[in-house]
Amino acid sequence: MLSQEQIDFFNENGFLLIPQVFSPAEMDDLESDLDYLMDHWARTEMGWSGPWRKVYMDAATEKKSKLTSLHDLHFYSEAWMRAVTNPRMADALSALIGPNVELHHTTLHAKPPESGHPFPMHQDNAFYEHTDGRYVDALVHLDDTFHENGEIRFLAGSHKRGYLPHITQTPEGEPCTPHLNTDEYKLEQTVPVSAKRGDVVVFNIFTVHGSYINTTDKVRRMVRCGYRDPENKQISGQSMGRPNIMVKGKRVRTTETEPLTNEAVA
Repeated sequence: MLSQEQIDFFNENGFLLIPQVFSPAEMDDLESDLDYLMDHWARTEMGWSGPWRKVYMDAATEKKSKLTSLHDLHFYSEAWMRAVTNPRMADALSALIGPNVELHHTTLHAKPPESGHPFPMHQDNAFYEHTDGRYVDALVHLDDTFHENGEIRFLAGSHKRGYLPHITQTPEGEPCTPHLNTDEYKLEQTVPVSAKRGDVVVFNIFTVHGSYINTTDKVRRMVRCGYRDPENKQISGQSMGRPNIMVKGKRVRTTETEPLTNEAVA
């Protein structure tokens, strides 16, 4: 699925655009199910909190800016279960992570029209912290992306710095969504990665990224699928302690590893 040149680009920059992972027919099925999930299950809310909002948006825009989200789409939809186990995507991820690839989670991030939620600069590791970089997020694009609707943007090579401390409190001491200092990490410094419907953009869990607001009259829809080497231990955050399906290879057992249980977690 990936050439050595693509693998080298990913290792150097921390991100990669993989064109047309999904066929038009597959995308039709995914879009149909996503429309249903957005109508019946997803939530549209203020989105991420924190002082960064006043840097990225004027007062009027900040007041109306929203984000539509839903976790674990593959628990709700056959089409999305097929998507997260897609052999083409699994092969590409294996070339970047290693022979054994475990799904960690999926999350919808849809930016509503005109004032759809921008994202401050951050590392995804701040939300689901792992021991090392054998973790790749894959953005499945439901829509073509470009500057006006807030395409994904990366700080090239930033994954080599490892984990960076994030701001998690407002100046008033209230908790807020993790993000990096807006004076140090600016969207203007990033590389935009515009993509087409059916493309997948992958990036390392330590790669710094963000996006501008959606100013168009149409929603911008992406689904993030997180994958890891199952031996890459999670330390904290989203989906902590929850095993998921293997999409490539095998789950390796070490002497201290117990078999998975079907008992409910208290």
